[in-house]
Amino acid sequence: MPTDLVAALDIGGTKIAGALVDGQGRILLRAQRPTPAREDGDTVMRAVEEVIGELTAGEPWGEVRAVGIGSAGPVDASAGTVSPVNVPGWRGYPLVERVRAAAGGRPVELVGDGVAMTAAEHWQGAARGHDNALCMVVSTGVGGGLILDGALHPGPTGNAGHIGHISVDLDGDPCPCGARGCVERIASGPNIARRALEAGWLPGPDGDTSAAAVALAARAGDPVAIASFERAAQALAAGIAATATLVEIDIAVIGGGGAMAGAVIGGGVAMAGEVLFAPLRRALRDYATLSFVSRLTVAPALMGTDAGLVGAAAAALRAYPDATVGRLRPAVNR
Repeated sequence: MPTDLVAALDIGGTKIAGALVDGQGRILLRAQRPTPAREDGDTVMRAVEEVIGELTAGEPWGEVRAVGIGSAGPVDASAGTVSPVNVPGWRGYPLVERVRAAAGGRPVELVGDGVAMTAAEHWQGAARGHDNALCMVVSTGVGGGLILDGALHPGPTGNAGHIGHISVDLDGDPCPCGARGCVERIASGPNIARRALEAGWLPGPDGDTSAAAVALAARAGDPVAIASFERAAQALAAGIAATATLVEIDIAVIGGGGAMAGAVIGGGVAMAGEVLFAPLRRALRDYATLSFVSRLTVAPALMGTDAGLVGAAAAALRAYPDATVGRLRPAVNR
């Protein structure tokens, strides 16, 4: 029987994924349901409980000592609640309490999806071996998390490192968060596509107006598509450089999987390749100019769509290293 076994949940606007993960980051069992995002909060929770129910059905569940959750946000880890923008039925929803009950009283650790991705990339991916790193999810939204002094730094509410809502254009477009000119408003997948369309980019015969289609056009040399990605890269570079200046990170890892739905390029920013990373590296030289950040590097994420699950597991292992399985109640199957 594997040791250091935890359960992990990756909750986003399109899917609710669950897994049993061991202390080496190996996924032993998976379960998944579509997120009924437009339904009421209890209906969404029933989908979460169904995923947990699948995980509890096998013999390994008896060794599970804690549950980690990486959720679309905002989250409030101190209160145990979530209010995902893309799940309207959950506003201040007591997710930790409900998951604890469904998991037989096991302790639960809640972090935002960007923090979960960060934990995964530091444990098993592109930030491994780096003591100070920013890891970012660039997808339907832009999220992130921090590794400082070799440890995950989620902050009091589990949202530290949420780079998507750093303002990089003081007089820019209003952002749904209420501010102006946020990184997310410029660099997210939907906004890359929106900006290209507004500037006159024409989709192909299939009518695809997604950021993935814009990336293909940019790769083929379309100047409007290229300009939209260059603007996104500039916003990302400004946000990354600001973060590096504040906390002295030495690497920024960028990916598009995890809980956030609808990644920039059909499943991950890394698939955009140099369409995004080449202008990002150029722009970073313009913003990361001080001596202590001038060696900052950027790299594509390595963990792919498993980042949310592996990162949620890492957060649970970090938070509950000494949880005792023997005193836990059986799971409550609903």
